[in-house]
Amino acid sequence: MNQKYCLTLDLINDPQLIEEYEVYHKSVKPEILQSFTDAGIILMELYRWENRIFMIIEVEPGFSFERKAELDANNQIVQEWEKLMSNYQQRLPGSNGEGKWQLMKKIFES
Repeated sequence: MNQKYCLTLDLINDPQLIEEYEVYHKSVKPEILQSFTDAGIILMELYRWENRIFMIIEVEPGFSFERKAELDANNQIVQEWEKLMSNYQQRLPGSNGEGKWQLMKKIFES
């Protein structure tokens, strides 16, 4: 059975940077999309409210964030993308030092 995860982070609160971030996500390189598939991500969605980004990923059984991080670390194109995106992203207030994206706790399902 597939599983879903939700993650969040903040963008730098600058309208021009937020617009640029959205433009980049309208034409994501095929190699980046392939990296999702390679890691077991079936579907990824991003939503924005103000400068907060909310990500939903649906993953295959056996998916792990550790494996995704390992694959990404060995993929030059993903590393370039992550470096570019870091110009727009910032940590959430109160988040730990383990990356900008924070895994959200599921508290309800109907």
